[in-house]
Amino acid sequence: MTEMTQIAAPLAAALAAKGYESLTQVQEAVLAEEAQGRDVLVSAQTGSGKTVAFGIAMAPELLNGADRLLFADVPLALAIAPTRELALQVARELEWLYGEAGAIIATCVGGMDYRTEKRALDRGAHIVVGTPGRLRDHIERGSLDLSGLRVAVLDEADEMLDLGFRDDLEFILEAAPEDRRTLMFSATVPKEIAALAKDFQNDALRIQTQGEKKQHSDIEYRALNVTSRDKENAIFNLLRFYEAKTAIVFCKTRANVNNLLARMGNRGFQVVALSGELSQQERTHALQALRDGRARVCIATDVAARGIDLPGLELVIHADLPSNSETLLHRSGRTGRAGAKGVSALIVPQAEFRKAQRLLQGAKLVAEWGKAPSADEVQERDDVRILEHSALQSAPGDEGAMAETLLEKFGAETVAAAFVRLWREGRSAPEVLSDAIQPSAPRERGEFGESVWFTLSVGHTGRAEARWLLPKICDAGGITKNDIGAIRVQQDRTFVQIAKSVAGKFGAHQQIEADLEMTRMDGEPTLDRPERAPRKPYEKRDKPAYTPKPSRFVEDEDAPRAPRPPRAEERKPYEKRDDKPRAPRSDKPYAPREDRKPYAPREGAERKWSPEDRKPYAPRGEDARPYARKEEGDDRKPRWKAGDKPEGKFKPKSAGFKSHGGSSDKPARAAGFKSHGDNPKAAPRDARDTSKRFVPPKKK
Repeated sequence: MTEMTQIAAPLAAALAAKGYESLTQVQEAVLAEEAQGRDVLVSAQTGSGKTVAFGIAMAPELLNGADRLLFADVPLALAIAPTRELALQVARELEWLYGEAGAIIATCVGGMDYRTEKRALDRGAHIVVGTPGRLRDHIERGSLDLSGLRVAVLDEADEMLDLGFRDDLEFILEAAPEDRRTLMFSATVPKEIAALAKDFQNDALRIQTQGEKKQHSDIEYRALNVTSRDKENAIFNLLRFYEAKTAIVFCKTRANVNNLLARMGNRGFQVVALSGELSQQERTHALQALRDGRARVCIATDVAARGIDLPGLELVIHADLPSNSETLLHRSGRTGRAGAKGVSALIVPQAEFRKAQRLLQGAKLVAEWGKAPSADEVQERDDVRILEHSALQSAPGDEGAMAETLLEKFGAETVAAAFVRLWREGRSAPEVLSDAIQPSAPRERGEFGESVWFTLSVGHTGRAEARWLLPKICDAGGITKNDIGAIRVQQDRTFVQIAKSVAGKFGAHQQIEADLEMTRMDGEPTLDRPERAPRKPYEKRDKPAYTPKPSRFVEDEDAPRAPRPPRAEERKPYEKRDDKPRAPRSDKPYAPREDRKPYAPREGAERKWSPEDRKPYAPRGEDARPYARKEEGDDRKPRWKAGDKPEGKFKPKSAGFKSHGGSSDKPARAAGFKSHGDNPKAAPRDARDTSKRFVPPKKK
């Protein structure tokens, strides 16, 4: 084990003050000789001390042999985290780790004031911790200069890729010097992480700690089957059963978080929420309430709770099953950290049995299947806690006199009952749950044990199916489905595997139904597919010679032709099928247009118009009358020019009146109507005020 003396003196003093007696496996791995000065790609489980590990690993580049850091106008180290909470958590860890060295740490996370972060960067910071999006904003705006960067750290790199930060990571790392040292930490190393490490690391050392091979050995996994309507009640009983110092409940969506928050608040739980819709200040206050003990339960989504470290977290509840096995590991990794014990409970409704089994198998975890704690079990656990309460274990002190007074006045039984009632008043009453079907743990192939094979006289030709045969076999022998192994349906028969312990319930030959017989076999059947008969070789057929089709056009005039259809005059006259004869047509010939009589109105009707009434057109061209100007003595109406009209000879268009093509003075229905042709800016502000309207002069 690496000795603490091999670490830089300021960091060793900080670790000793924090209570570190030894280092974890991942911390020892980054301090090995082969990892000194090299880029490393570390994969380790959550809660293994990765933050302290990369804090120790980048000390040689930061301190450079000194015990105190000098002023730095540009950052020397950069740590990138996927979420705000994780970035702030990393910053807190590095503050106490580099406190003795005098390091100045600045944070750049989304949701915080940009100007405050810029002022902190301008004052100078040795280490910058932030999220990819906000760090890129500072680089693009010129407030973050990475020209002097010596080491870069990517924490939870797999989660950053899942959240779509690859472009931002590439932009940030390209802005840093190429001779920097890059440390990449990830819970898992998929192909995308390996590709990213190949692009931005130089000859990286792959470090895989032993803790990764045995996932979360300090966590007890439980799968609790419940009915759909008892899902929330099971969560309440689970919290009451364990009475954990701090617990976290994971939900799939924000709506589920808000719904569960309201339900638990009504039942008296000290609960806070942590979701993406909350501001950064609200999320920080929620985490601080959990650390201070003002809240004991946190309801969160996957993204909001990624990588957070809550002290004393003993219980993780999966209210909604995660989407994949990796998310299950990350959720459960919030507990069982640094050697502490924890419980991870999955709430599994009946419709999600198979999904829960697939998640556990994919994560290589073994869970204990059972029912959620009932109301009686919660009550029994409460009774044990009352007897083990610290107030009953210690001798009476200053309160002894008051205790004697209570005993004399009320009696021991009444005082004890009051103590029990006060204990239960501060806690939610347990919920009564309905009975749920107990699921069986998934059975791996090859675990069926000794068995006997039987054959059934039906197969695919009789439309046989395993789900149709299974209940018939169970009823015939009085066995359960767990006593039946494989069912292989063939073309004309079916093979069934039955446990040897119950095979005696079936005879050598048994009639299950009228057309269904079951016969015992001496050995195991051959389940290989029968070989197909070889196909006949392909024989090429001789195609007949091509013969062109005869032409539609007959070249030989003497050749017989098809009869033509009869002409119109040769066709038979139309015969109506019904008995009514058709009226004969008129024998009068059709009269041409020029022989028609002119239009004449009906008798008694008044003639309105005729072509003779049309007025001749006015002459045009040379015969047109020239335009004549107004001369003296002309009786035409004068055309007044602007400003030449005599007073009293016209009516003005006042504001609020419509002009209807003439001199109409009809008032508008509403004030502010524009007069056609008037300037709208010339209208008064208040057209309804009659005192401001124009009053024409009186006529003489």
